[in-house]
Amino acid sequence: MIRRLLKLLLLLGLAGYFAGLGMLYLRQREMMYPRDPARADITTAGLDAAEEVSVATADGERLVAWVVPPRAGKPVLLYFHGNAGNLGRPGRVERFRGLTEDGTGLFAISYRGYGGSSGTPSEEGLLQDARAAYGAAAARFGAGRLVGYGESLGTGVVLKLAAEVPLQAVVLEAPYRSTLAVAQGLYPYLPLSLVMKDQFRSDEIIARVRAPLLVLHGERDQVIPFAQGRQLYALANAPKRFLGFTTGRHADLPRYGSIGEIRRFLADAVSGSIGGADSRMIGEGAGARP
Repeated sequence: MIRRLLKLLLLLGLAGYFAGLGMLYLRQREMMYPRDPARADITTAGLDAAEEVSVATADGERLVAWVVPPRAGKPVLLYFHGNAGNLGRPGRVERFRGLTEDGTGLFAISYRGYGGSSGTPSEEGLLQDARAAYGAAAARFGAGRLVGYGESLGTGVVLKLAAEVPLQAVVLEAPYRSTLAVAQGLYPYLPLSLVMKDQFRSDEIIARVRAPLLVLHGERDQVIPFAQGRQLYALANAPKRFLGFTTGRHADLPRYGSIGEIRRFLADAVSGSIGGADSRMIGEGAGARP
């Protein structure tokens, strides 16, 4: 009787396990891309001289992009946002304003399925979007002025692009080794490597990127572990710079001075004065940190 009961419990446990795995498999893109499909209103964003443009992809999608022209001598940030919301998400708009108030240009693409853009997101689809954004921005401003900027999910997108095309520099804010590694940390008991469709293996791509690199990560990041940013940086080619923020979380680095650090990095990249590898912590207790 006890043996029969144990066998039943084991079968029920296995059934629940595979049912959960099946649910994750079917809903994985819904969970990975919690997007807001509503078109954000650029007129309320407070971006000087900003305009909304339409960008066509090679596979037939139409994407919304926000564009802020640069002042003379300033670069243009080719911006790839995180997985939530749309271009007008609180915090994202404030970041756009901070990044462009010194005359730096912006070309921020709204991925397929996000904020007024057609289609549905996937890893390959977002790479198509990145290629289309690069082509449109290069045609308008010249490829030599373009700096790739990835925020969270967008770090994997910009690295894939940077492995294919020339960029003046690359900025990664809250990057991951792979989205597989992030998901496996959340579900360590599931064989996600076998079922996850969009794994964004930045750890396998970053060695192909030759542009000067800046990595920024909050030590208290509650979404993407700080250690993953460190590990990805270790795999990158020089010249490279790592800035850790001791009190920074996932989306609040501008509060701790990230915008000023990005400006310094861009100035160094434009002047060609970045060399070797530079890693440091910023914030309370940083002096005692490696």
